[in-house]
Amino acid sequence: MVWIIYLPLILILSYVWFTGGSSNKQLKTEWYEVKESMIPAGDVDKISFITNENKGYVKLKKESQEKYKNRFGGETPKSAPQFYFVVPASFEAEKEFSEARETLPEDKKFKYEFEESVNYWSNILSWVWPILMLILLFYLMSRLSRGVSNMGSGGGGGIFNVGKSQAKVFDKNSKVKVTFKDVAGLEEAKVEIMEIVDFLKSPAKYTSLGGKIPKGALLIGPPGTGKTLLAKAVAGEANVPFFSMSGSDFVEMFVGVGASRVRDLFKQAKEKAPCIVFIDEIDAVGRARGKNVGFSSNDERENTLNQLLTEMDGFGTNSGVIILAATNRADILDKALMRAGRFDRQITIDLPELKDREQIFKVHLKKLKLDPDLDIDFLSKQTPGFSGADIANVCNEAALIAARHNKKSVDKQDFLDAIDRIVGGLERKSKIIPPSEKRTIAFHEAGHATVSWFLPNANPLLKVTIIPRGKALGAAWYVPEERQIMTKEQMMDEMASLIGGRVAEEIINNKISSGALNDLERLTKMAYAMVAYYGMSDKVGNISYYNFQEDGYNLTKPFSEKTAELVDAETKALIDKAHQMAKDVLESHMEGFKELANLLLEKEVIFAEDLERIYGPRVKLEQDERTDKEND
Repeated sequence: MVWIIYLPLILILSYVWFTGGSSNKQLKTEWYEVKESMIPAGDVDKISFITNENKGYVKLKKESQEKYKNRFGGETPKSAPQFYFVVPASFEAEKEFSEARETLPEDKKFKYEFEESVNYWSNILSWVWPILMLILLFYLMSRLSRGVSNMGSGGGGGIFNVGKSQAKVFDKNSKVKVTFKDVAGLEEAKVEIMEIVDFLKSPAKYTSLGGKIPKGALLIGPPGTGKTLLAKAVAGEANVPFFSMSGSDFVEMFVGVGASRVRDLFKQAKEKAPCIVFIDEIDAVGRARGKNVGFSSNDERENTLNQLLTEMDGFGTNSGVIILAATNRADILDKALMRAGRFDRQITIDLPELKDREQIFKVHLKKLKLDPDLDIDFLSKQTPGFSGADIANVCNEAALIAARHNKKSVDKQDFLDAIDRIVGGLERKSKIIPPSEKRTIAFHEAGHATVSWFLPNANPLLKVTIIPRGKALGAAWYVPEERQIMTKEQMMDEMASLIGGRVAEEIINNKISSGALNDLERLTKMAYAMVAYYGMSDKVGNISYYNFQEDGYNLTKPFSEKTAELVDAETKALIDKAHQMAKDVLESHMEGFKELANLLLEKEVIFAEDLERIYGPRVKLEQDERTDKEND
C-alpha cells in the first residue's frame, strides 16, 4: 500500500521537477535568425527575455503566423510565444534588442521586456521533498524494527531489537506434527525424554513423592543420529510452548547482545511456563571459558555463556522452564554447564544398532514404491555405522537411481547402488586407465580381498571392484562386525588386511606405487593408537597418552624424546608384523590370488561368492564356533 501511494506521487513530482511546470511547446531557434530574418520582415510582435535563464521567448504577429506553419508541421500554434532562443551569459540583451528595433520603420517595430523566472513547483519541492523522504525513511526503519516475524519472539531482527531473542515459538497455534512414533530406534533416549514430557502433562505424579523434574537434558551424539528430530518430537508431544533456537543465534559482533538475548529468551519462557527451551548446537556458545584463542578474557561468547549459566541455575528461579540442548562436541563444553542442576541428564545418542537401523528403514521406506521381494533386514545388515540421516539419504538415493532407470519400483540393486554411491562416490566408468595401471589396481584390490578372506578377525568381504569411484581407483567393500571392543589380534588382522594391497604390488610388480596412500594413513593411525592409546605394546607398557591435552592447545607431547622414539619404533614394529602377515597369506595362496586378480580384470566387480568358489569357505574363529555350540 505504501508503494501504491508513494510511487505515482514520486513520478509526478519528478516530472514537475525536471520540466519546471512548463509544457515547452515553443520551437527552438537562434538569436541570429530572429535578428536577421524575423525582425527585418516585421514578424516579431514581442520578445520576452528571462534574465536569470539567458533565454528569450518570441511572440509572432497574427498576420505573420501563416509564414511559419511548415516549421510546426502544418499549423502554427495559436498560443504564444511560438519560438525561443538561448544566448550566452555575455549577451547584452538590452543593447541588441534596442539596435535591432531602431533599424525598423515605425509600423514594424516590436516590443521587448525583461523578467525573472520563478518556478513555484521547485520552491515548493525544495522543502516538501526532504520531508517526504524523511517520512518514508522513518516508515521503513519502523518496519525493520518491528521485524517480519510474528512468532512471539519479542521482535525481529531490526536495529532497535537487536538484543531480543531470536527463538521460534511452537505452541497450540503452530503445532509440530512430529511425534515419538516418527523417531525410530533411540529407545533408551526416548524413555528419558518421555519422562520429562510426562512430567509436564501430569506433574502431580512426581511431586507427590517429593521429586523434582530435571532442569535440563543434554543430547550428545554424532551428527545425523537424530538429536534435533528427538527435540521436534518433544515439541509435538509436550503440548506446552516450545522455544527453539541455535547456539549461534546468541553470538553477535555487538557487545552485550548475546547476554541480552539470553535474558530475553528466559523472560519469555518464564511468562509462558511450563515450557521447554531447546538450544541446538549449544557448543557455539557453551565452549569452555578461557580457551578461545585470540580473544581476551572479556570475550563476548564468554559473557553470553555466563548469562546462560546464571539463567539456568542462578540466584533466581526458573520453575517450569526445562532446557533441552544438543551437541556433537560435548568434550569442549564448559564444566559449569555440564553440572547437575543445569543439565541434570546427559543423554547419549549413539549410531543405531542393527535393530534400530531396521526400524529407521521402515520409517523412511513408507513413502517409496518398493519391490515386494525387498528384504529390509538385508538392508540393515548392509549399512553398519550408518546414522539415521545416512539411512534417509540411502532411501532417497535409491529412489532416484530407480527413477533414472525408468523402473516402476525400487528394488534391492537400487539400494546397493545407493550405498555404494554414498560410501564410495559416483562411478566414473568413462575414466580412461592404461592397461598396466588397471592390472596394478586389480592385483592391489585382490590383495586386500585375499588377506581379509584368510585372516579370521578381519571384516567379512562383500565385494571388490576396480571401477573408479570418487577419488578412488578401486575399492574392497566390507561388512564391518559391530564390535564394542577390539582385541590386539583383531586389530593386527585389520592392519594386515589394510596393507595387503601394498604387499600384492610388491609381489607382482617388484615395485610399489602411490595407490596405497589411504591404506597407509589408516594403518599408521591404527598402529599408533595401539601403542600410545590402548597400551598394546610390551615395551611401552600399559600407558595411555590419549586425550592428554586438557586445554586443547598444548602442542607438546606428554612424554620425553626417548619415549617418543620408543613409541615410533613400536609403531613401526607393529606395521612390519602386519606386513609380514599379509605377505605370508598371499605367498601361500598365490595361485588363487592370481586367479582372483584376473577375474577382477575380466568382470571389474566380484562378490564374496566368487572368493568362496576360488578359496573355499571363509575361515571361522574357534571362539565363534564355541559360541555357536553354546547357543545351540
